Amino acid sequence: MLLAGGEGKRLGLLTHHLAKPAVPFGGKYRIIDFTLSNCTNSSIFTVGVLTQYSPLELTKHIGNGQPWEMNRSDGGVTVLSPYTAKHGGDWYSGTADAIYQNIHFIEQYNPKYVLVMSGDHIYQMDYRKLLNQHKETKADATISVIEVPWDEASRFGILNTNDDLSIYEFEEKPENPKNNLASMGIYVFTWEVLKNYLIKDAKQRSSSHDFGKDIIPAMLNDDLKLYAYKFEGYWKDVGTIQSYWEANMDLLQENSELDFDNKNWRIYTNNSNFPPQFICDRAVVKNSIINDGCKILGGVIEQSVLFHNVEVDNDAIITQSIVHSGVKVGKNCVLDRVIVMENTTIPDGTHLVATRDEDPIVVNREILEQKSIVIGGENR
Repeated sequence: MLLAGGEGKRLGLLTHHLAKPAVPFGGKYRIIDFTLSNCTNSSIFTVGVLTQYSPLELTKHIGNGQPWEMNRSDGGVTVLSPYTAKHGGDWYSGTADAIYQNIHFIEQYNPKYVLVMSGDHIYQMDYRKLLNQHKETKADATISVIEVPWDEASRFGILNTNDDLSIYEFEEKPENPKNNLASMGIYVFTWEVLKNYLIKDAKQRSSSHDFGKDIIPAMLNDDLKLYAYKFEGYWKDVGTIQSYWEANMDLLQENSELDFDNKNWRIYTNNSNFPPQFICDRAVVKNSIINDGCKILGGVIEQSVLFHNVEVDNDAIITQSIVHSGVKVGKNCVLDRVIVMENTTIPDGTHLVATRDEDPIVVNREILEQKSIVIGGENR
């Protein structure tokens, strides 16, 4: 069960009319592609995608699940909206409530285990290893964790464990964390156990109907067997403008932990095909991702990610920026630490520069159509 209804308010303009999992990433993907591809590569082909906020583009992108080999009559991918739950019921009130409202969908497959994950993280993970540990420990629930820097641990839900990784306490954003094992929001449950807790939780009016705040603490209070699964590898919650920008820039690192060229762990997507890329000899391109259909007439592009069908005119300078599909960058433009949204035209001579102590600048068509652009407290 893939939770993909997040509004992503901290992403600002990027999610103004778009669900967070549908935000473009890495030149040709969307954020949800990573979780769906993890399922495919882990031989999981029955997936319920739970949508809520602005689901149109996300639903269109998923389609019938063909890129992820989920266009199947038995199982496959099913998009589940809150309006089809409870025969036309209410919005999902929490992560646990989203699963509760779709118990009927799960039950038709009579599963022994259910994997619950989020569609708004960037990572490559074999869920089979998580499930195997769950079976070996005979756990009621297994939660995937990752070690985070100690100075950042207070920003996460922290799991306190014994030496055998059995969980004895869960702390939500503790001021003084006891360890740095952060929950990744990826769970494996023994279904019969989870179903009983979901039904009980749904009857509690005081509950926020959330896995981290309600279901997991309730299981711990009842002394159920909960274990942590330690994941080692790249994982990023791209929930802010800064973290979204950082994750894209991470792709450009020489020793990046994200391996898009791994034929044994492909990242699948459902993007249209554009004509082959064309780069003019007058352009200087350094350490950047340039995708199909781009026309680079001149200038300098350095440490940047350009999506499909981007046009860059003469003498433009683009550094440490993310340029989404269909963007046209005019002559003599300077973009430094800028995120340009789809189908935006940057007028000739525009200079947008974010300093290193502020978030990257995000611009779209509406902003650039205004008479003056106010960014970082200045007219630019």
